[in-house]
Amino acid sequence: MVNFIIGGFIFGYAFWALWKFINRAKRGKCASCEIKETCSSESCCEGTNK
Repeated sequence: MVNFIIGGFIFGYAFWALWKFINRAKRGKCASCEIKETCSSESCCEGTNK
C-alpha cells in the first residue's frame, strides 16, 4: 500500500515538472527568463526575434 502512495507521488511530481517545462518552453526564451525583470531586453534576447 505504501509503495503505491510513494509511486503516486513520484509519478505525480514527474508529470507536474514535465507540464511546467512544456508550458515554459511554449512562452519562448525571454518570456520564460527568470531574471527578465532585472535584465535588459537586448542582453536577454540577443539575436532572437521578438
